[in-house]
Amino acid sequence: MARIAVTGGSGKAGRAVVRDLLEHGHQVLNVDRVPSAESSTADSPAPFLPADLTDFGQTLEALSGAEVLPGIQAVVHLAAIPSPVHATPDTVFRANVTSTHTVFAAAARLGLERVVWASSETTLGLPFDRPPDYAPIDEQAELRPETSYALSKVLGEEMARQFSRWTGIPFLGLRFSNIMERDDYQRFPSFWDDPRLRKWNLWGYVDSSHVAQAVRCALEADVAGAEAFIIAAADTVMRRPSRDLMAEVFPGVPVKGDLAEHGTLLGIGKARHLLGYDPQFTWRSLF
Repeated sequence: MARIAVTGGSGKAGRAVVRDLLEHGHQVLNVDRVPSAESSTADSPAPFLPADLTDFGQTLEALSGAEVLPGIQAVVHLAAIPSPVHATPDTVFRANVTSTHTVFAAAARLGLERVVWASSETTLGLPFDRPPDYAPIDEQAELRPETSYALSKVLGEEMARQFSRWTGIPFLGLRFSNIMERDDYQRFPSFWDDPRLRKWNLWGYVDSSHVAQAVRCALEADVAGAEAFIIAAADTVMRRPSRDLMAEVFPGVPVKGDLAEHGTLLGIGKARHLLGYDPQFTWRSLF
């Protein structure tokens, strides 16, 4: 059992991560601007601590656990403006870069054992208005941020490398695909007639349960230094075979390796190998 702070624990990814960590016997502190429904009651198993994570003093106090859950050992940093469309580009960039720096700096000051944090698939070149060099795209691909949001995540990955170099703390960045909860899958049939509707992320998605599993694996895996991992479901959002999608929408882009019929075009091999990530759920079981 570990004591873990989850920043952004009231958000879409955060709620799933907090629930999963609690179910696996960890003690969890939700650090966010507002409580989630689960953490708003006095007897919640995951206490809530409000904090503005762009402020170093508040962040340092929050990650110490204060009087709520002292002895925090690791942090899962999910708090951020979640996409390029949620605010103006300067606001997105400033908030995300600043909060990531303060969390990393507080973790270093406190000597936490591990930092797991939310990077993004957008670092890979999303939206793919320019074709990828190959598919499934993986962590060897050149980073091509196309928005201030994506650029904030690329800079977060560089900060992770430097903080890990300074401190020896493992910093594991998870490049999450488009996060789905079970109510979101009813929209999937609207994608199927026109493959260009979802070409922007190579028809990828990740279930909230996959997010939670990836975080838990990253907290437990024997990985040192600073690493980044693509985290997606094992399949696409489409009924058509993945090679057919690539041939129609991205003709000439090489499709590498032994790809399953509906296999993800966001390569998750590194996460499988180093983290033990194994996304079993697929939306196909619901239709």
